[in-house]
Amino acid sequence: MTSGKISRGIHPAILSRGGLAAALRTIARRCAVPVELDVKEGVALPERVEVAGYYVVAEALTNVVKHADASFVRIELVSDDTTVALAVHDDGAGGADPKRGSGLIGLIDRFEAIGGTMSITSRAGSGTTVLARFSIGGAL
Repeated sequence: MTSGKISRGIHPAILSRGGLAAALRTIARRCAVPVELDVKEGVALPERVEVAGYYVVAEALTNVVKHADASFVRIELVSDDTTVALAVHDDGAGGADPKRGSGLIGLIDRFEAIGGTMSITSRAGSGTTVLARFSIGGAL
């Protein structure tokens, strides 16, 4: 699968039909790199959180396919009544730097716009982890 298909192919329909968990399952199945998905979704999520979460995963998987030379990706989604945490970790080359790519900067901006936080940990040779946290209904 090309990276463009990952990021453009399924957003509106799958989110509106099945929510974020279903969208993550679909995007994970379509990824060219094997994906392990761990979803612990406690409550229905606001649309703004589902959309932002979807784009985190889409951009992270696009970057894995294009740049990471990874053999494995793990996606974790955990939510409760107040918070959603979404993590995407790959075992690739690492070295991702938001200052060098507009995709990561765009994700950070999207998160800040909805009151979320996002961090990227990516040491060379140690893979990359993108961690996004959202508040459901209040500040983090």
